[in-house]
Amino acid sequence: MLLLPNQNRLNSNTMKHLNLTITGKVQGVFYRKNAMEQAQKLDIKGFVQNQPDGSVYAEAEGKAEHLESFISWCNRGPDTARVKHVHVEEGELKNFEAFIIRT
Repeated sequence: MLLLPNQNRLNSNTMKHLNLTITGKVQGVFYRKNAMEQAQKLDIKGFVQNQPDGSVYAEAEGKAEHLESFISWCNRGPDTARVKHVHVEEGELKNFEAFIIRT
């Protein structure tokens, strides 16, 4: 089980906000579309977008246990991706209403 940053076995219903930067071969491989689908399955709100440096950036909010599953997926990505690293930081809740792809 992956632990969120600074997490000391939080209640699984605890809402968290995470900022994720994913590096590797993650653009041009449908990473954002697949990340959005995973987030929606896990009831995670936020967004995902490509960055000029070739990385993908996401902000995700949801229950701690769902975010752990999302981080695990982000480390794999879709079959066509080659994830090198996922940097995760906690942030302040923004109360997103949906998970979208930003361009």
